[in-house]
Amino acid sequence: MFEFDQYLGFLAFLGIATIGFWLMILLLTFIVPYWVGGSIMEMIKEKREERKRKKELSK
Repeated sequence: MFEFDQYLGFLAFLGIATIGFWLMILLLTFIVPYWVGGSIMEMIKEKREERKRKKELSK
């Protein structure tokens, strides 16, 4: 049937696949929304500063 080496290889594969799965879940639930939210906030700040500069130049 299975030899010990094959069993260890299968366990290593399962461990790596499980770690990859949970890393993907972590990235999708915490890090990506944080990154997108920060990008949106930065874009809003830049637009505000641009409006202030245009307002000051028109005075």
